[in-house]
Amino acid sequence: MNSSPARETASGTGAGTEAIRIEGLRKCFGELEVLRGVSLTAHKGDVVAIIGGSGSGKSTLLRCVNFLETPSGGRIVINGEDIKMRADGTPTHRKQIEKARTRLGMVFQSFNLWTHRTLLENVIEVPVHVLGVPRAEAIERARTLLARVGLSEKADTYPAFLSGGQQQRAAIARALAIEPSVMLFDEPTSALDPELVGEVLSVIRDLAAEGRTMLLVTHEMKFAREVASHVIYLHNGIIEEEGPPEAVFSAPKSERLKQFLQTVA
Repeated sequence: MNSSPARETASGTGAGTEAIRIEGLRKCFGELEVLRGVSLTAHKGDVVAIIGGSGSGKSTLLRCVNFLETPSGGRIVINGEDIKMRADGTPTHRKQIEKARTRLGMVFQSFNLWTHRTLLENVIEVPVHVLGVPRAEAIERARTLLARVGLSEKADTYPAFLSGGQQQRAAIARALAIEPSVMLFDEPTSALDPELVGEVLSVIRDLAAEGRTMLLVTHEMKFAREVASHVIYLHNGIIEEEGPPEAVFSAPKSERLKQFLQTVA
């Protein structure tokens, strides 16, 4: 794939506007240290794919970024704003965390839609009740977003009556409804039947083409190679190797990464 400004800035060496920076991030669960000093930088428009085996810390990394998990140490900067943390990683100001979350759109493995609400109600919930967006404005935007992910005719449908792929596309629309500066995808296709994976990847591919900034945890190697500007391989809570997708997938240096790619090929 050809070089581009986005590719040059993904590793933190370019002049693009910084969207998110993580320095020395650590996370412990009791005696188990899941993240052992992870650092990465994504500039606006970058798509950073995070790959690695089960238990490598990929999902924990994303959950720490928006404080669904409390970091044990390190530094997180979102849109130039340093998230204040105590020495143990706990946030100093709750309101700052709440504000930071409004800039981060999170898409989970298991959809996490509210089952007692229609798709339209799911998409407008946070804009109306958390961000204070007028209901009529939120509904108009929700309908636009549902159409964008191919669900315009399902606005009044409840999640139980949709396929997994449709539910995940609705979850993407819900995440976009807060107009985030960074999208976080935590293995968005892992809970889907194989025949439904393509429709979700297509939506994510379109978002990447728009220049959306994304951190994408995925086990879809071909997809990561196609859409990512930078790839990070996590192993045992550290970055074992990183670089442009062509280098990571075609000429890996780490023996562990070589073995991993052979396993998932």
